[in-house]
Amino acid sequence: MPGKAAGVAGGEGDTVAAPAAAGSGEGPRGPLLDDLMPWSVRPLRTGRPWVTAPDAASLRTRWDRLVRASGEERERLFAPTRARTQLSAVAALPGRSGGTGRFARETGPCPEPVRVLHGPFDEQWLLPDHRLIDVARPELWRVADDRQLFLVEHGRVPNDPGLAVSVTALLPDGHSPAGRPGRVRPLYRRPGGLEPNLAPGLLPALRARYGETVTAESVLAWILAAARSSPAGCVVPLPADAARWAQGVELGRELLRLELRGARGTERPRLPGGQRPYVRAAVPPDPAPLSYDAEERVLGLGTGRVSPVPAGAWEFRVSGVRVLELWFERRTAAPGGAAPGPAGLEAVRPRAWLQEWTSELLELITLLALLAELRPRQEELADALSAGPDTGVEELRATGVLPVAEAARRPASVLDHQEEGPDGQFALL
Repeated sequence: MPGKAAGVAGGEGDTVAAPAAAGSGEGPRGPLLDDLMPWSVRPLRTGRPWVTAPDAASLRTRWDRLVRASGEERERLFAPTRARTQLSAVAALPGRSGGTGRFARETGPCPEPVRVLHGPFDEQWLLPDHRLIDVARPELWRVADDRQLFLVEHGRVPNDPGLAVSVTALLPDGHSPAGRPGRVRPLYRRPGGLEPNLAPGLLPALRARYGETVTAESVLAWILAAARSSPAGCVVPLPADAARWAQGVELGRELLRLELRGARGTERPRLPGGQRPYVRAAVPPDPAPLSYDAEERVLGLGTGRVSPVPAGAWEFRVSGVRVLELWFERRTAAPGGAAPGPAGLEAVRPRAWLQEWTSELLELITLLALLAELRPRQEELADALSAGPDTGVEELRATGVLPVAEAARRPASVLDHQEEGPDGQFALL
């Protein structure tokens, strides 16, 4: 995100030791994603559910209600945690102009909500105020700009052959719908598309085998096409021949184009004429329950009807969870499970289904349908990689790519801008 960037090199203690590489044995062969893209960041932890929402207007209303409240009511609405209270001294988020004074004194207007990716394929909104977020991962905000892409590693569920990774141009919160949370891996370690987040020496080693056309983005495309979850971690098999590499990169670029959803100059995903989903019966204000008729290819939202909806879109799962059901639930479920007691700010939400959600639903159905159509090609690539020779861990060790230096697993120092510290002071570099 443009604006003030960073003058620090750390990231809230997020450095982790490298796991053991995946070598021979059962399951996919090849190096771990953690070694190919060594700098990774844990998911954001907001600490309070009301700082995110599927619509921006609810966030503005929540903010206004909070800053107008006083005393015990304001404290209750804020929902303090061990990491954040109204008296916490917190620096501004990198690239944002949010307040840095104690929130207890805040009476100003709502900061402009920003679009984020909440879990797999769910574009939501976030209040970009560091005083409201327990663990905001400022190292991600520091490198988020119009050149950055984020690879999101999804939590692994045993015996689930679903998506291992996805990519986004939005700032992702990194949450997985089920299983162990994954990690976020920026493609570049510095703003402006500088210093690829790849193991030192990896690009020269890949170019020596596959040709000079290998770039950071083609490596990202290969990972999208070939990455597989395993008990050892996310594994990325590497082929022995350049033809197989080119095949996988081409497939990965198709996945990348789809998942960017119009960002970075790409076209928004579209199904061919006759296959595009349309609203056949208006979505009602209260659209529950969600249902699917496989024979008619109809998605039901109460009395609302959307069709045609391919079975691949309905059955598309990440970490074992059906994406469309989760997306719908986040827009219709009672906040906090309708727990007894005074309502919190998360109860401030639209009273009826929003028209913009219908448009977003049609786009999500299109995206999932197109991704499902590519799954057979991904499986064919996986079978070919399992059957054929590969460039494995030992080859990368022989060229000096592995083991990865610990410095590559830490955020880079970004010293070209100052950041505002607590109470308006500039952060010391």
